[in-house]
Amino acid sequence: MKQYIKELIEKDEEFKNILTPIINNETVQEMKNYRQHYETSCYDHCLQASYYCYLICKKCNLDYKSATRAAMLHDLFLYDWRVRQPDRKGLHAFTHGKTACDNACKLFDLNEKEKDIILKHMWPVTIAFPKSFEGFILTFVDKYCALSESAEVLKTRLFSKKAFRCAYMSLCVMFSKI
Repeated sequence: MKQYIKELIEKDEEFKNILTPIINNETVQEMKNYRQHYETSCYDHCLQASYYCYLICKKCNLDYKSATRAAMLHDLFLYDWRVRQPDRKGLHAFTHGKTACDNACKLFDLNEKEKDIILKHMWPVTIAFPKSFEGFILTFVDKYCALSESAEVLKTRLFSKKAFRCAYMSLCVMFSKI
């Protein structure tokens, strides 16, 4: 997660108050042990998605508290999704919403909107359509965060490759002469 996002979260007392009971939970803290996208932990991914949902839903006069809580719990699956699990049926992209919702319901008293947001956050990959605007917001925020986390690492890796740097420089020289 980028430093400026961490600083914004640290300064936002209302956001922290909404999430304190969730982020202080031992099981939620375990999310730090699982990678989500490259170097980003599942916990950091969910925290960032939660903050964006909070900001957007609050600005739009929606149920920002439910959106914030659900976004923090939307990937509470606690396994390495890159490794095939014998007890897991189906592909991770299609099943982890239900797993996360089941895990979250065991730990917290969730309202129906929060459950639906978690269950359906993988739309349009899954055909399950969110019932609320807050659910749609998380689906888009989740994809944005995933792309952002992945792009940052891929960009760093690509530019660190000597062959890529040479090809890039050659193209720049070629196009500068046109």
